[in-house]
Amino acid sequence: MSLLKLKGLSVTYRTEEGPLPAVRDVDLTLERGEVVGVAGESGCGKSTLASTVLRLQPSSATVSGQVLVDGEDVLTMRWGDLRALRWAGASIVFQGALHSLNAVRRVGQQIAEPIQLHEPSVGAAEVARRVGDLLEQVGLPASRAASYPHQLSGGQRQRVMIAMALACRPSLVIADEPTTALDVMVQAQVLDVLSGLVKELGVGMMLISHDLSVLADMSDRIAVMYGGRVVEQGPADQLFTDPLHPYTSALSASFPRIGDPAARYAPAGLAGDPPDPRELPPGCSFAPRCSLAIPDCTTAEPPLELKRPGRGVACIRVGESV
Repeated sequence: MSLLKLKGLSVTYRTEEGPLPAVRDVDLTLERGEVVGVAGESGCGKSTLASTVLRLQPSSATVSGQVLVDGEDVLTMRWGDLRALRWAGASIVFQGALHSLNAVRRVGQQIAEPIQLHEPSVGAAEVARRVGDLLEQVGLPASRAASYPHQLSGGQRQRVMIAMALACRPSLVIADEPTTALDVMVQAQVLDVLSGLVKELGVGMMLISHDLSVLADMSDRIAVMYGGRVVEQGPADQLFTDPLHPYTSALSASFPRIGDPAARYAPAGLAGDPPDPRELPPGCSFAPRCSLAIPDCTTAEPPLELKRPGRGVACIRVGESV
Protein backbone atom coordinates (compact mmCIF):
# COMPACT_ATOMS: atom_id res chain seq x y z
CA MET A 1 0.00 0.00 0.00
CA SER A 2 1.32 3.44 -0.97
CA LEU A 3 2.06 5.89 1.83
CA LEU A 4 0.21 8.63 -0.11
CA LYS A 5 -2.07 8.30 -3.09
CA LEU A 6 -3.94 11.17 -4.76
CA LYS A 7 -6.77 10.04 -7.02
CA GLY A 8 -8.57 12.51 -9.27
CA LEU A 9 -7.88 15.34 -6.82
CA SER A 10 -9.46 18.68 -7.77
CA VAL A 11 -9.66 21.90 -5.72
CA THR A 12 -11.79 24.88 -6.76
CA TYR A 13 -12.01 28.15 -4.82
CA ARG A 14 -15.15 30.28 -4.70
CA THR A 15 -14.25 33.90 -5.46
CA GLU A 16 -16.15 37.09 -6.20
CA GLU A 17 -15.07 36.77 -9.84
CA GLY A 18 -16.34 33.20 -10.05
CA PRO A 19 -14.93 29.68 -9.55
CA LEU A 20 -11.14 29.37 -9.58
CA PRO A 21 -9.93 25.81 -10.35
CA ALA A 22 -6.54 25.64 -8.61
CA VAL A 23 -5.93 21.87 -8.89
CA ARG A 24 -7.50 19.73 -11.61
CA ASP A 25 -7.75 15.95 -11.61
CA VAL A 26 -4.33 15.13 -10.14
CA ASP A 27 -3.20 11.51 -9.69
CA LEU A 28 0.02 10.98 -7.73
CA THR A 29 1.59 8.33 -5.48
CA LEU A 30 4.35 8.44 -2.88
CA GLU A 31 5.99 5.42 -1.29
CA ARG A 32 7.72 5.13 2.08
CA GLY A 33 11.30 6.36 1.95
CA GLU A 34 10.70 8.07 -1.41
CA VAL A 35 11.01 11.73 -2.33
CA VAL A 36 8.55 12.97 -4.95
CA GLY A 37 9.17 16.48 -6.26
CA VAL A 38 6.40 18.76 -7.50
CA ALA A 39 7.56 21.53 -9.84
CA GLY A 40 5.96 24.42 -11.67
CA GLU A 41 5.60 28.19 -11.87
CA SER A 42 3.88 30.29 -9.22
CA GLY A 43 0.12 29.84 -9.43
CA CYS A 44 0.21 26.35 -10.95
CA GLY A 45 -1.40 24.74 -7.88
CA LYS A 46 1.62 23.33 -6.00
CA SER A 47 0.87 24.84 -2.59
CA THR A 48 -2.85 24.11 -2.91
CA LEU A 49 -1.94 20.49 -3.57
CA ALA A 50 0.29 20.44 -0.47
CA SER A 51 -2.27 21.93 1.91
CA THR A 52 -5.06 19.71 0.62
CA VAL A 53 -3.16 16.57 1.65
CA LEU A 54 -3.72 17.57 5.30
CA ARG A 55 -7.13 19.16 4.63
CA LEU A 56 -5.93 22.67 5.41
CA GLN A 57 -8.09 24.37 2.80
CA PRO A 58 -10.27 27.38 3.68
CA SER A 59 -14.06 27.12 3.67
CA SER A 60 -14.12 28.74 0.21
CA ALA A 61 -12.54 25.60 -1.31
CA THR A 62 -14.49 22.75 -2.88
CA VAL A 63 -12.45 19.54 -2.94
CA SER A 64 -13.21 16.35 -4.86
CA GLY A 65 -11.34 13.11 -5.43
CA GLN A 66 -9.38 11.15 -2.83
CA VAL A 67 -6.34 11.78 -0.64
CA LEU A 68 -5.31 8.39 0.76
CA VAL A 69 -2.71 8.31 3.54
CA ASP A 70 -1.96 4.71 4.44
CA GLY A 71 -5.19 3.79 2.69
CA GLU A 72 -7.38 6.19 4.73
CA ASP A 73 -9.12 9.02 2.88
CA VAL A 74 -8.18 12.32 4.53
CA LEU A 75 -11.09 14.11 2.83
CA THR A 76 -13.72 11.96 4.58
CA MET A 77 -12.01 11.53 7.97
CA ARG A 78 -13.82 12.52 11.14
CA TRP A 79 -12.30 15.52 12.89
CA GLY A 80 -10.75 13.44 15.69
CA ASP A 81 -9.03 11.12 13.23
CA LEU A 82 -7.78 14.05 11.16
CA ARG A 83 -6.40 15.77 14.26
CA ALA A 84 -4.58 12.56 15.19
CA LEU A 85 -3.10 12.31 11.68
CA ARG A 86 -1.68 15.83 11.62
CA TRP A 87 1.87 16.00 13.02
CA ALA A 88 1.86 12.34 14.15
CA GLY A 89 1.14 10.66 10.79
CA ALA A 90 1.82 13.48 8.34
CA SER A 91 3.27 16.95 8.76
CA ILE A 92 4.07 19.97 6.63
CA VAL A 93 6.96 22.44 6.41
CA PHE A 94 5.41 25.70 5.23
CA GLN A 95 7.23 28.20 3.07
CA GLY A 96 8.14 31.42 4.89
CA ALA A 97 9.17 30.20 8.36
CA LEU A 98 9.09 33.73 9.83
CA HIS A 99 5.35 33.90 9.21
CA SER A 100 4.71 30.30 10.30
CA LEU A 101 6.36 30.57 13.71
CA ASN A 102 4.77 32.35 16.67
CA ALA A 103 6.86 35.49 17.22
CA VAL A 104 6.22 35.70 20.98
CA ARG A 105 6.99 32.07 21.93
CA ARG A 106 10.40 30.45 22.21
CA VAL A 107 11.08 27.98 19.40
CA GLY A 108 11.57 25.14 21.87
CA GLN A 109 8.03 25.64 23.16
CA GLN A 110 6.71 25.52 19.61
CA ILE A 111 8.55 22.29 18.80
CA ALA A 112 7.33 20.78 22.08
CA GLU A 113 3.67 21.62 21.48
CA PRO A 114 2.82 18.81 19.02
CA ILE A 115 4.60 16.30 21.28
CA GLN A 116 2.56 17.46 24.27
CA LEU A 117 -0.69 17.32 22.28
CA HIS A 118 -0.17 13.91 20.69
CA GLU A 119 1.77 12.24 23.51
CA PRO A 120 0.33 13.66 26.75
CA SER A 121 1.90 10.87 28.84
CA VAL A 122 5.44 12.08 28.03
CA GLY A 123 6.92 14.03 30.93
CA ALA A 124 8.35 17.53 30.72
CA ALA A 125 11.96 16.38 31.04
CA GLU A 126 11.57 13.88 28.21
CA VAL A 127 9.86 16.49 26.02
CA ALA A 128 12.77 18.89 26.63
CA ARG A 129 15.26 16.15 25.76
CA ARG A 130 13.44 15.34 22.52
CA VAL A 131 13.30 19.03 21.57
CA GLY A 132 17.06 19.30 22.04
CA ASP A 133 17.62 16.12 20.01
CA LEU A 134 15.40 17.42 17.21
CA LEU A 135 17.30 20.71 17.02
CA GLU A 136 20.61 18.87 16.86
CA GLN A 137 19.18 16.54 14.23
CA VAL A 138 18.58 19.53 11.95
CA GLY A 139 21.99 21.06 12.65
CA LEU A 140 21.21 23.52 15.47
CA PRO A 141 22.53 23.45 19.05
CA ALA A 142 19.99 22.34 21.65
CA SER A 143 20.46 25.69 23.42
CA ARG A 144 18.59 27.37 20.55
CA ALA A 145 15.36 26.08 22.12
CA ALA A 146 15.42 29.19 24.31
CA SER A 147 15.55 31.57 21.32
CA TYR A 148 12.68 33.54 19.84
CA PRO A 149 12.17 33.40 16.05
CA HIS A 150 13.52 36.93 15.51
CA GLN A 151 16.81 35.88 17.10
CA LEU A 152 17.40 33.29 14.38
CA SER A 153 18.50 33.65 10.77
CA GLY A 154 16.25 32.61 7.90
CA GLY A 155 18.01 29.28 7.51
CA GLN A 156 17.85 28.60 11.25
CA ARG A 157 14.12 29.33 11.33
CA GLN A 158 13.59 26.94 8.44
CA ARG A 159 15.48 24.26 10.36
CA VAL A 160 13.20 24.88 13.34
CA MET A 161 10.20 24.31 11.06
CA ILE A 162 11.74 21.01 9.92
CA ALA A 163 12.32 20.01 13.55
CA MET A 164 8.66 20.77 14.32
CA ALA A 165 7.56 18.67 11.35
CA LEU A 166 9.57 15.71 12.73
CA ALA A 167 8.53 16.17 16.37
CA CYS A 168 6.00 13.29 16.43
CA ARG A 169 7.93 11.02 14.05
CA PRO A 170 5.52 11.18 11.08
CA SER A 171 5.85 8.81 8.15
CA LEU A 172 4.97 11.56 5.62
CA VAL A 173 6.49 15.05 5.40
CA ILE A 174 5.37 17.70 2.92
CA ALA A 175 7.97 20.42 2.33
CA ASP A 176 6.36 23.38 0.56
CA GLU A 177 9.21 25.41 -0.97
CA PRO A 178 11.34 25.09 2.18
CA THR A 179 14.18 27.21 0.74
CA THR A 180 12.10 30.23 -0.33
CA ALA A 181 13.90 33.55 0.30
CA LEU A 182 17.11 31.87 1.45
CA ASP A 183 20.51 32.55 -0.13
CA VAL A 184 22.15 29.84 -2.18
CA MET A 185 24.51 28.58 0.52
CA VAL A 186 21.76 28.35 3.15
CA GLN A 187 19.48 26.67 0.61
CA ALA A 188 22.11 23.98 0.13
CA GLN A 189 22.42 23.47 3.89
CA VAL A 190 18.64 23.13 4.38
CA LEU A 191 18.35 20.71 1.46
CA ASP A 192 21.22 18.64 2.86
CA VAL A 193 19.33 18.44 6.16
CA LEU A 194 16.17 17.25 4.40
CA SER A 195 18.06 14.72 2.29
CA GLY A 196 19.84 13.31 5.33
CA LEU A 197 16.61 12.99 7.31
CA VAL A 198 14.90 11.07 4.51
CA LYS A 199 17.79 8.59 4.41
CA GLU A 200 18.13 8.35 8.19
CA LEU A 201 14.46 8.16 9.17
CA GLY A 202 12.96 6.59 6.05
CA VAL A 203 10.12 9.11 5.82
CA GLY A 204 8.28 9.72 2.57
CA MET A 205 8.54 13.31 1.40
CA MET A 206 6.69 15.48 -1.07
CA LEU A 207 9.11 18.29 -1.95
CA ILE A 208 7.56 21.30 -3.68
CA SER A 209 9.65 23.84 -5.57
CA HIS A 210 9.72 25.98 -8.69
CA ASP A 211 13.39 24.98 -9.09
CA LEU A 212 13.56 21.88 -11.28
CA SER A 213 17.32 21.55 -10.76
CA VAL A 214 16.86 21.27 -6.98
CA LEU A 215 14.17 18.63 -7.42
CA ALA A 216 16.30 16.69 -9.90
CA ASP A 217 19.04 16.46 -7.27
CA MET A 218 16.76 15.68 -4.30
CA SER A 219 13.92 13.57 -5.71
CA ASP A 220 13.35 10.02 -6.87
CA ARG A 221 10.44 11.10 -9.09
CA ILE A 222 9.12 14.47 -10.25
CA ALA A 223 5.66 15.67 -11.22
CA VAL A 224 5.50 18.90 -13.24
CA MET A 225 2.34 20.99 -12.86
CA TYR A 226 0.94 23.59 -15.24
CA GLY A 227 -2.45 25.26 -15.05
CA GLY A 228 -3.49 23.12 -12.09
CA ARG A 229 -2.71 19.78 -13.80
CA VAL A 230 0.22 17.38 -13.81
CA VAL A 231 1.57 17.57 -17.37
CA GLU A 232 4.55 15.27 -16.93
CA GLN A 233 5.87 12.88 -14.32
CA GLY A 234 8.65 10.34 -14.19
CA PRO A 235 12.08 9.47 -12.71
CA ALA A 236 13.87 12.64 -11.63
CA ASP A 237 17.09 12.09 -13.58
CA GLN A 238 15.27 11.30 -16.82
CA LEU A 239 12.81 14.13 -16.52
CA PHE A 240 15.51 16.76 -15.98
CA THR A 241 17.96 15.57 -18.64
CA ASP A 242 15.44 14.31 -21.19
CA PRO A 243 12.16 16.21 -20.72
CA LEU A 244 9.26 15.16 -22.94
CA HIS A 245 6.64 17.86 -22.39
CA PRO A 246 7.47 21.26 -23.97
CA TYR A 247 6.81 23.01 -20.64
CA THR A 248 9.22 20.72 -18.81
CA SER A 249 11.77 21.38 -21.55
CA ALA A 250 11.35 25.12 -20.96
CA LEU A 251 11.83 24.69 -17.20
CA SER A 252 14.97 22.62 -17.76
CA ALA A 253 16.38 25.13 -20.26
CA SER A 254 15.98 27.98 -17.76
CA PHE A 255 18.89 26.67 -15.65
CA PRO A 256 22.57 26.91 -16.64
CA ARG A 257 24.57 23.68 -16.97
CA ILE A 258 27.50 24.67 -14.78
CA GLY A 259 30.63 22.71 -15.62
CA ASP A 260 29.10 21.16 -18.73
CA PRO A 261 31.40 21.96 -21.72
CA ALA A 262 28.62 20.99 -24.11
CA ALA A 263 26.32 23.70 -22.74
CA ARG A 264 27.04 26.65 -25.03
CA TYR A 265 23.77 28.46 -24.49
CA ALA A 266 22.58 30.93 -21.87
CA PRO A 267 19.56 30.02 -19.74
CA ALA A 268 16.43 30.57 -21.82
CA GLY A 269 13.22 32.24 -20.69
CA LEU A 270 9.66 31.34 -21.58
CA ALA A 271 7.54 33.94 -23.36
CA GLY A 272 4.03 34.74 -22.17
CA ASP A 273 2.33 34.36 -18.82
CA PRO A 274 0.79 31.42 -16.97
CA PRO A 275 -2.92 31.05 -17.71
CA ASP A 276 -5.61 32.63 -15.55
CA PRO A 277 -7.29 29.65 -13.83
CA ARG A 278 -10.66 31.37 -14.28
CA GLU A 279 -10.20 31.65 -18.04
CA LEU A 280 -8.24 28.63 -19.16
CA PRO A 281 -7.64 28.47 -22.91
CA PRO A 282 -9.39 25.72 -24.87
CA GLY A 283 -7.50 22.46 -25.29
CA CYS A 284 -4.00 22.29 -23.84
CA SER A 285 -3.44 25.06 -21.29
CA PHE A 286 0.18 25.43 -22.42
CA ALA A 287 -0.65 25.81 -26.13
CA PRO A 288 -0.61 29.66 -26.17
CA ARG A 289 3.03 29.62 -24.99
CA CYS A 290 4.19 26.48 -26.83
CA SER A 291 6.41 26.74 -29.92
CA LEU A 292 5.30 23.26 -31.00
CA ALA A 293 1.55 23.91 -30.79
CA ILE A 294 -0.63 22.94 -33.76
CA PRO A 295 -4.39 23.51 -34.29
CA ASP A 296 -5.21 20.12 -32.74
CA CYS A 297 -3.67 21.31 -29.46
CA THR A 298 -6.56 23.75 -28.96
CA THR A 299 -9.42 21.31 -29.51
CA ALA A 300 -9.16 19.02 -26.45
CA GLU A 301 -7.09 18.87 -23.28
CA PRO A 302 -4.63 15.97 -23.64
CA PRO A 303 -4.77 13.32 -20.90
CA LEU A 304 -1.72 12.27 -18.92
CA GLU A 305 -0.64 9.13 -20.76
CA LEU A 306 2.26 6.72 -20.46
CA LYS A 307 4.54 7.64 -23.37
CA ARG A 308 7.61 5.70 -22.20
CA PRO A 309 8.14 3.26 -19.32
CA GLY A 310 7.50 5.23 -16.16
CA ARG A 311 6.97 8.51 -18.07
CA GLY A 312 3.51 10.05 -18.07
CA VAL A 313 3.03 13.06 -20.38
CA ALA A 314 0.01 15.20 -21.31
CA CYS A 315 0.98 16.23 -24.85
CA ILE A 316 -0.29 14.99 -28.21
CA ARG A 317 3.03 15.77 -29.90
CA VAL A 318 5.27 13.62 -27.71
CA GLY A 319 6.70 10.89 -29.89
CA GLU A 320 6.07 12.97 -33.00
CA SER A 321 8.53 15.85 -32.87
CA VAL A 322 8.96 16.88 -29.22
